Amino acid sequence: MSPILNSVVTWFLKQRVSQIDYFKENPHQAQNDLLLSLVEKAKNTEWGKKYDFDTIKDVKTFQERLPVQDYDQVKIYVERLRKGEHNLLWPTEIKWFAKSSGTTSDKSKFIPVSPEALEDCHMKGGKDMLSLYCSNRPDTEIFTGKGLVMGGSHSVSEFSSNSYFGDISAILVQNFPFWAELMRTPNISIALMDDWEQKLDKIANATITENVTNLSGVPSWNLMLLKKVIEITGRKNILEVWPNLELFIHGGVSFAPYREQFKKLIPSDQMWYMETYNASEGFFGIQDQAHSDEMLLMLDYGIFYEFIPSSELERDNPRVLTLDQVETDTNYALVITTNAGLWRYMIGDTIQFTSTNPYRIQISGRTKNFINAFGEEVIVDNAEKALDAACKATGAVISEYTAAPVFLEDNDSASHEYLIEFEKEPEDLDRFITVLDKKLQDINSDYEAKRTADILLKKPKIKAVPKDTFFKWLKSKGKVGGQNKVPRLFNNRKYVDEILEFLG
Repeated sequence: MSPILNSVVTWFLKQRVSQIDYFKENPHQAQNDLLLSLVEKAKNTEWGKKYDFDTIKDVKTFQERLPVQDYDQVKIYVERLRKGEHNLLWPTEIKWFAKSSGTTSDKSKFIPVSPEALEDCHMKGGKDMLSLYCSNRPDTEIFTGKGLVMGGSHSVSEFSSNSYFGDISAILVQNFPFWAELMRTPNISIALMDDWEQKLDKIANATITENVTNLSGVPSWNLMLLKKVIEITGRKNILEVWPNLELFIHGGVSFAPYREQFKKLIPSDQMWYMETYNASEGFFGIQDQAHSDEMLLMLDYGIFYEFIPSSELERDNPRVLTLDQVETDTNYALVITTNAGLWRYMIGDTIQFTSTNPYRIQISGRTKNFINAFGEEVIVDNAEKALDAACKATGAVISEYTAAPVFLEDNDSASHEYLIEFEKEPEDLDRFITVLDKKLQDINSDYEAKRTADILLKKPKIKAVPKDTFFKWLKSKGKVGGQNKVPRLFNNRKYVDEILEFLG
């Protein structure tokens, strides 16, 4: 694309910023109006008639009448939709289903993706990423080249020839408008390949001669791609292959364990890293400030938000809060109502608000992705910060990791065990463990209390595993792909013991 067209596209995208400013200034009104519009549109669906949507005129009635639910409660409706029924949860025809595992569990979820969710949520989020980036970086030349998108794959559903499923990234690639196809690489036949090992090789070979200005996708898979590009070209770094590269849009997992590796491969202080919160269930957040570690909660994507304090998740009747009731620095389980027919759906993620004016968030973990075997309540956010501190103190770089409790045996104290695949080993492993332990105590008072005098919990145990262990383990389970992630923390030893057994 020419510099003139680059200027035209960036100007066009910046026009969206005023609409974003509106919901930032009027968040509660925006959310209230959105919920009532969702209820009104779905009032004649099977779900709408079941809960008498026609008489719901305010948020309070909506909360009193509809239950909070998870996938197990929704699954029966999803199966009917996949077989070709319509007007169950949402009035428009649903042909696409985002396949999501969330972890390496054998159980897959199929999340309905309506035309409205596709266009007014996921696609809109993709445009807004670029709108906010162009607003923050007026001199960008991102549209003089192409975007390299690391998507997933999809296939025809076994229930109906008219319904399809796949990674949400693949569904987006499949439904991109023609003009978007002109701005991305590789071609769709490669982008949607199922075999990830072959796919990485094909993408690398197909794109090394392109003018790639931006990357997007899950950090772990993009990192593997960049290393493949270096291997094929024999170059010292990525800028020798793609000199105009200026942006990496990432999401899916925390970027913290990968940041230093990206900086090494892309040695430029002009390179921007932009985090997004884009799940199978919807597009929720975008990093709207340069070099920040928080994301703006997007309030006009057809999603109504509610929040359950994580400390109350085990109660019979936990409080379910609306946006005007949340506080900063508190862990909340996310509950969503969407324009794809997910009603008061708990997606399994936890977030914290860093600001309430405007509403900005950080992903703190999963409702089932934590270690609380002894009352220590360690969440992923705690572990990420502690591991980052340990890496900085010892010169280490981590590729992948997972952790689990070591349970009390006889009179021995318990601990946490980390399996870590190091890109660069720590200079002093004992110091790595000490810093990790100290940082966890500094940021988590429950962990600190349990560590007192080594009575209940001892220092964490670290086991360094060989290169590519996690990739090979995922592959052995048939879980290779962008939507499949290594579980960072788990409250039992299922995954840690599986990996140790896999290593033999």
